[in-house]
Amino acid sequence: KMASTAAGKQRIPKVAKVKNKAPAEVQITAEQLLREAKERELELLPPPPQQKITDVEELNDYKLRKRKTFEDNIRKNRTVISNWIKYAQWEESLKEIQRARSIYERALDVDYRNVTLWLKYAEMEMKNRQVNHARNIWDRAITTLPRVNQFWYKYTYMEEMLGNVAGSRQVFERWMEWQPEEQAWHSYINFELRYKEVDRARTALVLVHPEVKNWIKYARFEEKHSYFAHARKVYERAVEFFGEEHMDEHLYVAFAKFEENQKEFERVRVIYKYALDRIPKQDAQNLFKNYTIFEKKFGDRRGIEDIIVSKRRFQYEEEVKANPHNYDAWFDYLRLVESDTDAETVREVYERAIANVPPIQEKRHWKRYIYLWINYALYEELEAKDAERTRQVYQACLELLPHKKFTFAKMWLLYAQFEIRQKNLPLARRALLETILGDIDRARAIYELAIGQPRLDMPEVLWKSYIDFEIEQEEYEKTRNLYRRLLQRTQHVKVWISLAQFELSAGQDERLQRCRQIYEEANKAMRSCEEKEERVMLLESWRSFEEEFGTDATKERIDKLMPEKIKKRRKLQAEDGSDAGWEEYYDYIFPEDTANQPNLKLLAMAKLWKKQQQESEAAAMDPDKDIDESQT
Repeated sequence: KMASTAAGKQRIPKVAKVKNKAPAEVQITAEQLLREAKERELELLPPPPQQKITDVEELNDYKLRKRKTFEDNIRKNRTVISNWIKYAQWEESLKEIQRARSIYERALDVDYRNVTLWLKYAEMEMKNRQVNHARNIWDRAITTLPRVNQFWYKYTYMEEMLGNVAGSRQVFERWMEWQPEEQAWHSYINFELRYKEVDRARTALVLVHPEVKNWIKYARFEEKHSYFAHARKVYERAVEFFGEEHMDEHLYVAFAKFEENQKEFERVRVIYKYALDRIPKQDAQNLFKNYTIFEKKFGDRRGIEDIIVSKRRFQYEEEVKANPHNYDAWFDYLRLVESDTDAETVREVYERAIANVPPIQEKRHWKRYIYLWINYALYEELEAKDAERTRQVYQACLELLPHKKFTFAKMWLLYAQFEIRQKNLPLARRALLETILGDIDRARAIYELAIGQPRLDMPEVLWKSYIDFEIEQEEYEKTRNLYRRLLQRTQHVKVWISLAQFELSAGQDERLQRCRQIYEEANKAMRSCEEKEERVMLLESWRSFEEEFGTDATKERIDKLMPEKIKKRRKLQAEDGSDAGWEEYYDYIFPEDTANQPNLKLLAMAKLWKKQQQESEAAAMDPDKDIDESQT
């Protein structure tokens, strides 16, 4: 029973359990196995023994075994072209050309795009002087792979070496139909030149590869063969072909040197100047260099100066293009063109400069810009001698400025002075201008318009100019009216002194009385002035007047009005409110103010008492007339 049970159940082997599933410390890879086999030379077989073939039967046996080896290698991997080439070269070494041909043809069926296969095949035919076979292979190669330039080079070279010039030319012409790279065209040209076929060498190279260097080569080719008129036409066609949008300095340098060789020096200058006016500075360094060398060789001092000016113009052009609001660069540029160019060019640069209005309405940005307008107007007046254009410049500027947050009195002043200067022209021109414009009235109207502006940067200059203008016209009542209008705006001491001096110089019988009345009025008006130095300045001017023109009584009166200068001290405080010490300063005590203010009498008495105190004490604090404000 136990036997039947054992027979009915099969015994299942136990599976060993892996207790440690961690990776082994030393990992064994396929690369490691191959490296160890190489090191131990496990698969290295000994070289076969050398065999000496003594009869035809052994030779045939050797060929059979060798061919079987090659065929086995090919059968293992048909796409390895090197196996095919080795097989074919072995057959070629045995002079089995037909078999080698068959191998190459079989290989081409496998990969007809392999360039090396075609080259080896054709080289075998040429080496064995199979010319027609070689032609056939080259023809098949250039038909199958026309973009492989090596086939075309080899084919044309073979035909030329065989003396078949017509056949080589035919291959070149077939090649050129594919529009290959420019080196192929140069090879074709050199081929034709080797056989003196100059007319055939004039190919359409520049039409297929229209680079500047090819145009230059074409022109030099014509020049080399003494076709100078043709060479000039080539350069002219190149200049026209590239136009002004794609100008290249190398083309113009080559063109200029060609004309220089032909002794056409005026043509050379025209070419250089034309190019320099149109090519950007950074792209014209070689052009400048060659132009300078040319002028040093064949030009005069004026020519050298012209090229230097041109170079500087390029520099300024680049600067103003980089930053149109760089007014200093515009000024330098304008000084250059004013010294060496015609009026129209100068006007064109001025118009470009004033077109760059400052983007920010702040005075510091406008200050340099306004001087562009001023220089423009002065140029039209003094250099171009065009009064009407000068007037247009002033008017255009003044129309632009009042729309801003501020305006400039100097511009109005210059415009008014310009209209005044027109009066000093010859009589005929003066009559014409006054008939058309009325210069004096125009100047007065401009002054009125100018002083009516709400904001002026230098109003005192404008008012002084207007007053001087009326004095020159001997319009004394209008001058007095201007002074009174000015005094309504400001009570500055210089205005009062200027008015008094005007009355003194008016040349009338009442001039002394008028002048003294002005001083009296000014003195009363300035009693409330906080700036005591200005009041002192007025009194000193009045005293100078009385010393020269006054009587003893008037001199005595002005002496009584002169103030007393005293030294005082005042307490200083720092920003945080702490005590910062004392400071000495000078003050003026006016007799007129003393009579009206009792406190000033008390101050005088305190001063007298202080003086007596100092004389009685041995240690005087200060021999001067010092009074502390704290004691008062």
